Amino acid sequence: MNLVNFSIFKKFPKTFWVANTIELFERFAWYGFFMLFANYLTESSDLGGLEFSQSQKGVIMGVGTGILYFLPIITGAIADKWGYKKVLSLAFVIYASAFVLFPLFDTFTGVFLVYLYLAIGAALFKPIVSATVAKTTTEETSSIGFGIFYMMVNIGSFLGPLLTLAFKGSVFYISAGLISLNFILLLFYNEPKREEVKESFSTTFSTIFRNIYTVLTDTKFVIFLLIVSGFWTMYLQLFFTLPVFIKQWVDTSWWVEYFSIHFPFIVSQYSNGKQIDPEFITNFDALFIILFQVIISSFIMRWRALSVMFSGFIISTIGLSLTFLTQDPTYIIVFLLVFSIGEMTSSPKITEYIGKIASSDKKALYMGYSFIPLFIGNILAGVVSGPVYQKMSDLVSISKLEAIKQGIHLTDSLSQSEQLKQLAQQMNMSHRELVNYLWVHYQPSNIWMVVAGIGGLAALSLLIYNRHLGKAK
Repeated sequence: MNLVNFSIFKKFPKTFWVANTIELFERFAWYGFFMLFANYLTESSDLGGLEFSQSQKGVIMGVGTGILYFLPIITGAIADKWGYKKVLSLAFVIYASAFVLFPLFDTFTGVFLVYLYLAIGAALFKPIVSATVAKTTTEETSSIGFGIFYMMVNIGSFLGPLLTLAFKGSVFYISAGLISLNFILLLFYNEPKREEVKESFSTTFSTIFRNIYTVLTDTKFVIFLLIVSGFWTMYLQLFFTLPVFIKQWVDTSWWVEYFSIHFPFIVSQYSNGKQIDPEFITNFDALFIILFQVIISSFIMRWRALSVMFSGFIISTIGLSLTFLTQDPTYIIVFLLVFSIGEMTSSPKITEYIGKIASSDKKALYMGYSFIPLFIGNILAGVVSGPVYQKMSDLVSISKLEAIKQGIHLTDSLSQSEQLKQLAQQMNMSHRELVNYLWVHYQPSNIWMVVAGIGGLAALSLLIYNRHLGKAK
């Protein structure tokens, strides 16, 4: 039996551990707000939301997050030019100030601009910690070093929402406080050795755009990136759409009753007294990854990357699409487990394959552009969670259609929840009876077919790619 050689942990320098702790707090801050963001944008004003339309939410989350993943090709160059510590300081200033600014704006334009400002801070941060981990590990320690790094990411993505959900009225201020703790950690961060960049920014940017051209002329690589974009478009519905769907349609009242007896802490922190917070449910995906990623990775490590990715795409598609087919939270948890197995199977193999597809002299360049599918995926995910969801599945839009059908006038000055209450009263129903009535007559669960179609198309495209281009050099 092979035991872990714990002496290897002594080979990591102090900056490695500082960088990973910085990553942990950054993920706390980011996921603490991001998992709650979709419902914050669209929820009724009397419940603390902004009452934006689903289409407006899709634009903010899709375009804003997409830009976040595109900018690192520029911000990475800035970090190399100015130095990691200076750019980290700037990133945290932007991060903290953006979180503080968020509650001050309630218009679409204002919130969108603040989110773009936050995205700039995140884009400045994103390339630096992974580069620090790479520079503070050796060939012997890199595997376990990046394993620790991804563990921090997953722990942050799981615990962040649990923390902010417990203090719903102060989400942005908690995230601002968490990211500000990194200013203290910066005092212990030593700049890793790097080559001094002597060229001007104009020369650097010219190089960046030449590299983009080089990447875009590799047809095989571009096709692969487009296929993976489909996977991320499907995957991102976990954050963009599922929390809203659960909030609008899923009945978790019996969970509240059960937890009130057996786990009252969950009800007090993660419910409104009647329904469990939807983000508490979607957060099970991060929990499953923490529990099972090592096991899944050990099981698939010797399998061909494209074959594993295809299986992962299929499993993820089945799992996530079925979460939109039910009003029962227990089934949603089961389907999230299926989804997470597919995610754990395919996601690491994407990076591995990109490393293999490039020639030896272009590996660093190609790995640097591995974010492109996330950029495209976020843009497309915004479309699916925006106008597509609004037309097919949005409770607010559907209730207005039903009011017109019934000849009921909804008072414009009322909040969303008050309008739903007014419609329910006019139709002699309770809120839950109205939701169930609309569920049956308008079938909002059909959004699952859109999610399944996107994931299925990505899987089919990958299968064709594997047969015709996968073995091509």
